[in-house]
Amino acid sequence: MIQPPSVFKQALEGRVALEAAALLAQLPMLRLQAERGSGPVMVLPGFMADDGSTWLLRRFLNSLGYTAVGWGAGINRGPMQSLLDELLPRLQKMTRQATRPVQLIGWSRGGILARELARRDVYCVQSVTTMGTPIQGGLSASSIGFWVLQSSNLTPAQGAQLQRERERVPILCPVHSIYSKSDGVVAWQASIDAHNVHVGHHQVVSSHVGMGCNAEVFLLLARLLSKYG
Repeated sequence: MIQPPSVFKQALEGRVALEAAALLAQLPMLRLQAERGSGPVMVLPGFMADDGSTWLLRRFLNSLGYTAVGWGAGINRGPMQSLLDELLPRLQKMTRQATRPVQLIGWSRGGILARELARRDVYCVQSVTTMGTPIQGGLSASSIGFWVLQSSNLTPAQGAQLQRERERVPILCPVHSIYSKSDGVVAWQASIDAHNVHVGHHQVVSSHVGMGCNAEVFLLLARLLSKYG
């Protein structure tokens, strides 16, 4: 059983302000260093977050040539099934308008949703990249797992069973999992994808909350997206 991050790592989440300040100072140089690309990108926020949390990341990706948009579904809370039913038509419309598949970036719980979208429509998703997403170990591997379960109206047993059922279906597009060993919300071991043979794992130095404003993460995302866009 994967244990949630220690209290010490949870306390380190407070460094997000330093990560954001460092990113803002480095942004002009990052835009020169980052690999460029094109095509549609949808960024899905983490639990209890909305598109405002991914604004800076999307702006950065747009400056590199992508058409990066938010998920447009408000705050990430509630049953996943309802969110997927809302997101799938939006993803399919985005694919039709761009005349090419979409690259998905999912932060934390947003990564779980991105993986499920890739399973549901193999023709609309070019790649999936997750950031601090619990792929195995269930919600017990997260320090906020209880609150996610409360939002989803599931018991721990039901949540674990749903995760096992989901992972029986392989993801056919390229998958990348970004994780940090100092993550204070999701245990880094939970972000190791043992279900898909074509997955890439990428370790960064970042807080969980800071993955959306971390210079190392931004450069890595640019490199990963450029492989397919």
